[in-house]
Amino acid sequence: MLKLVRLLLVLPFAALVLGWFLFLRPEALGGPATYVMVYGRSMEPTLWGGDLAVVRRQHDYSTGDIVAFRVQGGMVIHRIVGEEADGFVTQGDNRDSPDSWRPTADDTVGRVWFSIPGGARFVDILRQPLPLGAVAGAVGMLTVLLGPGWRLRLSIPGRRRRRPEQGRGED
Repeated sequence: MLKLVRLLLVLPFAALVLGWFLFLRPEALGGPATYVMVYGRSMEPTLWGGDLAVVRRQHDYSTGDIVAFRVQGGMVIHRIVGEEADGFVTQGDNRDSPDSWRPTADDTVGRVWFSIPGGARFVDILRQPLPLGAVAGAVGMLTVLLGPGWRLRLSIPGRRRRRPEQGRGED
């Protein structure tokens, strides 16, 4: 019974890790996703400053797709509103005219898969030295305190604990 309870606790965690590995792992780690922090107001009301957009590379892009693309050392998230010979015509949802850039498929990082409202603010906080150090310190402290021999011990109602046999191991 205890093994079943442990299995039921481990399975959801394993499923989360597997899901992250398959669908949300960053490209830098060989995964399919890129995380882009949204700044500015050009995509309001679709995306707001401070949102975190998760983008995935596609084989082809079409009019209406919201894409992230590289320009002049930065990254822009805008909607494709057309195509020309030299690349896509893009425009922010909160803009009256198209962009001057014409990103090609090679410049495009990916299409927005989903966004996390306010997620970029959370990432910005974690990227600062003090919060990052606090998280690293907490993980390190837990590792030391729990140690390699730590095991999850659950008390199950109606089950008595076995007491260690006395006299064992003493000669």
